[in-house]
Amino acid sequence: MTLNQWFLFFLGIQLIHFLGTWKLYIKAGRKAWEAIIPVYNAIVLMKIMNRPKWWVILLFIPIINLLMFPIVWIETIRSFGKNSNTDSILVVATLGLYIYYINYMENVSYINDRSLKPRTAAGEWVSSIAFAIIAATLVHTYFMQPYTIPTSSLEKSLLIGDFLFVSKFHYGARVPMTTISAPMVHDTLPVLKVKSYLKKPQLPYFRFPALQKIKQNDIVVFSWPVDTVEQFFKKTNRRIRKPIDKKSNYVKRCVGIPGDSLEIRDGYVYINGKKNVLPDRARLQFLYDVNTGGNALSPNIIRNRYHAREWGRLPDGNYVLNLSAEDAGRLKNNPTVKSLKRRVSKKGVKEIVFANNGNRDNFGPIYIPEKGKTVALNTNTLPLYKQIIVEYEKNKLEVKDDQIFINGVLVSNYMFQQDYYWMMGDNRHNSEDSRYWGYVPFDHVVGKPVFIWFSWNSDGKGLSKVRWERLFTTVGGSGKPVSYFYPFLGLMAILYGFSVYRKRKKENS
Repeated sequence: MTLNQWFLFFLGIQLIHFLGTWKLYIKAGRKAWEAIIPVYNAIVLMKIMNRPKWWVILLFIPIINLLMFPIVWIETIRSFGKNSNTDSILVVATLGLYIYYINYMENVSYINDRSLKPRTAAGEWVSSIAFAIIAATLVHTYFMQPYTIPTSSLEKSLLIGDFLFVSKFHYGARVPMTTISAPMVHDTLPVLKVKSYLKKPQLPYFRFPALQKIKQNDIVVFSWPVDTVEQFFKKTNRRIRKPIDKKSNYVKRCVGIPGDSLEIRDGYVYINGKKNVLPDRARLQFLYDVNTGGNALSPNIIRNRYHAREWGRLPDGNYVLNLSAEDAGRLKNNPTVKSLKRRVSKKGVKEIVFANNGNRDNFGPIYIPEKGKTVALNTNTLPLYKQIIVEYEKNKLEVKDDQIFINGVLVSNYMFQQDYYWMMGDNRHNSEDSRYWGYVPFDHVVGKPVFIWFSWNSDGKGLSKVRWERLFTTVGGSGKPVSYFYPFLGLMAILYGFSVYRKRKKENS
């Protein structure tokens, strides 16, 4: 929906509210016109319900307002004596329209000083749970989101089984475009395995101001731009188009920022002609052909001593291992190893990559689009920017006799409407990234991983499944990650002891 359409929709909601409540406003000692003034009518309604004015803010926050509306409906009818469970069920089941019946058909009286305390223990429990869900949804949607690392594309920096907290506010929290959606789940409802949202209505894209810009080599969580899968990791032939905020979340390293010229040479990224220098915690990995003369290497040695994954065994008994450069150098000194060579797709060898612009190890050079900047547009450059023009910036594109028309106008250049980024995994031969599906628009950026609160090794046994050294470590920074898990436990013990002390002191006073 456009901004104009949303404005008309908003006015329509105000009219619906007015028609359903104006008599109730009068019975509460207010004026009928107060029920139709946007925002002000909500403030007055909070006074009628004897609820705090800050609830009004929650009514205008996407997703949060869906949780607040049933509470407001129930509180409204209870302000006029409708306290039964049947009344509460009816007002929620009719999406608030039961208030129309009370407004026009019931001779109700306003209860000015009604008790706000739940009448039963069950009612108090439901009230507490409801606001706990609202608070958790608010934090999850606009401040900090939990995320699990599902693949090894950033292995060494982030491991499969790492549980992260992803900051929404570092790059500016993105307001959900999907207005009707289940809270605290992504695109699929657990257990039921059905879609968790409705595609319409959709809010226009909006993002709160950022604390910082995405910098070179930042690890970023983003909505996978080309996602059409029904469910992530589920093999199916069904393809669906999703709203931006319901596309599958990916995590990669941003190696190219707006305005950069990027090229990949023999697997290494070059930015503006200079080799990209990664943070010291990052470890590039590639596939290596390891010749052992057919002699076997112990799986434990491969995994534990050289931190490698066995990618495959060749017919002659030799290995294909996924290794970092440091581990490859150490493995080369193993007496069993005759030779070791990194696999590289040579320049000129064509593979299926973005815009058919090379292969996984030799790609580009390409320009990373920057908002407000213009590029020449012709049949040679069009494959690089067609996806941006049509999919991300919603233009109509036609090519006739090698002439390019955008929205019916003949053009020779194009100005970008937003910033774009180039995302890649450190595990270069085991990462589905921008080399295969192109640029990541800024409106697809979700947030910045900041903290590993838990890490689970599925290959371990018993307590060794927990990677204790990774608990409560930061994602960024330099040097070896430091765990703050034990200081956290110490702080929790101190707080618990202090709360017990205060409780006993209160009981003795």
